[in-house]
Amino acid sequence: MRDEARHSRTSAKPPRMTKPDDSMTMVGIPCEAAILAGVNAKSFLAEVARTLRRLHFDVVLIGNAAAALQGAPVTTVDFDFLFRKTPANLRKLKDLARSLGATILRPYYPASDLYRVVREDDGLQLDFMATIHGLRSFAGVRARAATIEIEGAPILVASLADIIKSKKAARRPRDLAVLDVLEKTREEADRAKGKAGRR
Repeated sequence: MRDEARHSRTSAKPPRMTKPDDSMTMVGIPCEAAILAGVNAKSFLAEVARTLRRLHFDVVLIGNAAAALQGAPVTTVDFDFLFRKTPANLRKLKDLARSLGATILRPYYPASDLYRVVREDDGLQLDFMATIHGLRSFAGVRARAATIEIEGAPILVASLADIIKSKKAARRPRDLAVLDVLEKTREEADRAKGKAGRR
C-alpha cells in the first residue's frame, strides 16, 4: 500500500445517531448480551469504534456481527467492514492496525480487495472489504446503515436488508445457513417499528 495523494473525506450526511439504553443499543434493541464466538463484542467493538472515530475512518460493519447487534441469534469469529478503497483509507487501515497492535494480512478469498487485520494476542480479527457480493456501492450501504454508540463511540452498522442481500449473493453454505434466521429477525424488527409508529 503506497502513500499517495490524500483524498478528501466524504461530505455525505451521516445516518441518525441513536442513544443507548445500556452501554450498547441499536434502534431500541439492547445488545449487552451479544457475545460473538466467545468474544465480548461490547469491549472489543468499543475499542475498534474509538479508534475508527479518532482516525476519521468511514466504514460500515456488516455480516453476522452486524446482524447480531440487531438481535439475530448468530455467531461469528470475525468482524467484517465495508470501506472505500482509496489511498487515504489504506493509510488509515495501516494506522488502525498499528493502534490495535495488529497486523494486516492479504489472504486469498473470492471476495476482492480483502484486508485482514489480525491481533495475535487474543486472536481477534477484522476483515475490511472494498466490495461485497450483492451490494452495489459503499454509499448506498452507508445511507441505509444505522449508527450505534458503544461506550460513547459511534459505529455504523449495515441494515439487515443489506446483510441478507449480500449473503444471498455470496451463496456460501455458511451464509445460506443463517438466511432464515436473518429473515425472521428482520420481520420481527419491521413489526416492532410498525407498532411503534402506530402509537
